[in-house]
Amino acid sequence: MSSNPTDPLRRRIAELLVVRASGHLDDQQRRYPRWELPNRDLQRLLQDGVGGVILLGGSATELQQRTRQLQSWASQPLLFCADVEEGVGQRFEGASWLVPPLALGRLHRSAPERALSLAERYGRCTGEQARRCGLNWVLGPVCDVNNNPANPVINVRAWGEDPMTAGALAAAFQRGLHAAGVLGCAKHFPGHGDTDSDSHLDLPVLPHDRERLDQIELPPFQQLITTGIDSVMTAHLLLPKLDTEHPATLSPAVLTDLLRHQMGFSGLVVTDALVMEAIAARHGAEDAAVLAFEAGADLILMPADADAAIDGLQAAFASGRLPLQRLEQALQRRRHALAKVTAMASGVIASEDDRGLERELVAACSTIRRAAGVSASHGVNLLRVDGVFPCPALSGAAPALQLPEQQGLASVVIHGQGVSPWQDSEDAPLSLERFGAGPVLLQLFVRGNPFRGNKDDREPWLAAVRQLQRLDRLAGLVVYGSPYLWEQLHANLDPGIPAAYSPGQMPEAQRHLLTTLLRPAEASPHKGEFTD
Repeated sequence: MSSNPTDPLRRRIAELLVVRASGHLDDQQRRYPRWELPNRDLQRLLQDGVGGVILLGGSATELQQRTRQLQSWASQPLLFCADVEEGVGQRFEGASWLVPPLALGRLHRSAPERALSLAERYGRCTGEQARRCGLNWVLGPVCDVNNNPANPVINVRAWGEDPMTAGALAAAFQRGLHAAGVLGCAKHFPGHGDTDSDSHLDLPVLPHDRERLDQIELPPFQQLITTGIDSVMTAHLLLPKLDTEHPATLSPAVLTDLLRHQMGFSGLVVTDALVMEAIAARHGAEDAAVLAFEAGADLILMPADADAAIDGLQAAFASGRLPLQRLEQALQRRRHALAKVTAMASGVIASEDDRGLERELVAACSTIRRAAGVSASHGVNLLRVDGVFPCPALSGAAPALQLPEQQGLASVVIHGQGVSPWQDSEDAPLSLERFGAGPVLLQLFVRGNPFRGNKDDREPWLAAVRQLQRLDRLAGLVVYGSPYLWEQLHANLDPGIPAAYSPGQMPEAQRHLLTTLLRPAEASPHKGEFTD
């Protein structure tokens, strides 16, 4: 076996890899150096033929420069992708950060035509901004059906809680991407919605048989395949009724028999990131890459070691374990996909129309119950976030901090890296003496997020709300993110407590809710009613 980067076979194999890079230009700015390769390694791998890069971090303007830089290091057109399921601004500052897809899934119940129209505009906005930044492949739509509220990782990322809604809205989003000239990716096949563990941390098990998969999990993927989706991403989960040994990413029964032969998909199959613990804890980089390609994947996303993955694949082709015909098929699918993308666009990243869509989505999907309005001029602005390293929703200029502070409330932030706010009491779980005296405006930023597992389930916010109400200290409640937490808390809220919910956590959602909720009661047009 040759490790010579000029070896024609090795260079062709390298085209199958998609490696991780920071969106920042400088190595010192890498947010996740464990996974983001330094520039020295990136330049070498791209010169040696690696065919794709997945990016995260930095500003949208910096991303424009970064994609040009990375392309200049390669001798072939590259696939540039990112997990921008909620708009390019979800990952790259300055672009549009849109409400999570499940917000439109909920809107679809009462206003299906409006939801479908917004979903297509959502895809068009995401695709056009991606192109302006140099991305040509959006890793979305999520086609998982979030029919399990306890799902810690899909949750609000799904387009629906039933297969019809999820499929219809995901297809509308994909139409928008297609119109913008970028590739889309249906994920996570064959469906990650009905799981209660996170494949970033462990290997989830989906116990359902094929009949049940045909009813719930597979219809959204089939709809996207029928309408011509460009790529499908695999799920790192075990389906023992289909394959007792291999997770879907490494299973010929799932990727070849089910996806290719039975469902008729002929486009690119890409693995989910192979550095995730569901795979990396059980397989080395060489073994994982070979098993995935053998199962039916075309592209290998984020192997734990890019050189080892190429070594493993090269050895498998040399030994005859993997037929060279499969390599040619995968490379042809990659070339076909690249031929469909439109060249990088120029101009302002986020247009005025895009900003209008951001506001329209927040307004359409939020709920405000003003009651008497939060009129406290002293007390505590108590915010809960996942963490502060980083916390995109809560910069120093965030409305969730500034607007209550302008009214006289002192901000206290609860986060995973800080001192615990909890004490050993079922009825009074919050250790309130740590926060200061006076009324409490409680703002909860809670949603399913990768790598958190089931940590959020252990936070007793219902008991905390009851505790504050009992002490007559709850001035108001705001929930950003999880509709499931909002529904639980709202059902137990005293009628006179001002409250609001948005599926989005971005500054626009904070501003929309708080400018109404903090307004003096006599100036309110709502008079205790809901606005949806």
